[in-house]
Order: sequence, then structure tokens, then C-alpha cells
Amino acid sequence: MKIGAFEELVLLAVGSLTENAYGVSIKELLAEKTGKNPSIGALHSALYRLEDKGCLISTEGGATSERGGRRKKYYTLTARGRDVLIEISKLRLEFSKNIQGLNLSWDES
Repeated sequence: MKIGAFEELVLLAVGSLTENAYGVSIKELLAEKTGKNPSIGALHSALYRLEDKGCLISTEGGATSERGGRRKKYYTLTARGRDVLIEISKLRLEFSKNIQGLNLSWDES
């Protein structure tokens, strides 16, 4: 399955946030990790695409007064989403092995 670079980052963010992955928390993590601030519209479009592709599932949380009675939509990686991330990681690693002088070992021990 093919996904775009932004979709990959969104999948990584959802997986990192575990049960706390909803629009604002995903947006904040992406901004923190990438130094870029995606629009909430672009983020929601990516989330919907990834859900359509079977990489994510969503559930609605309870309504809160602080959100004007609206519910948060929480996202979770599916097995397919994990498989896509594994496939992408393997591909990146395979390409990187062919780049002379590039050491992707981040073991700081």
C-alpha cells in the first residue's frame, strides 16, 4: 500500500500517542517533532484517508462541556497501519544501506 510522507508522519504520531491520539494532540506532536505546524484541515484529511485505507480506526469519546458538548474523535493504529509502517521502515533501511558513510545506528550507549 502506498501512502504519502505526511500520512506516514500521521501514522507515526497516532502510534506514539496510543490512547490519546485525537486531532489536537496529533497536530501538537507533529509540530513538536517536525518543526512544522500542519493545518487542522490537512491533518483531518490525512486521518480520513488513512481510515479509508484501513490503517486507522476511530472512536468517539464522551462529550465535554469544555468542548461545547462536542465529542473528541480518537484514532488507533490497525494491524494494517502497523504493517504499512514496518514496510516503509524496511524500505528506508534498505535504501540507506546503499549510502556510503551513512550510519543509521542511533544506539547511544
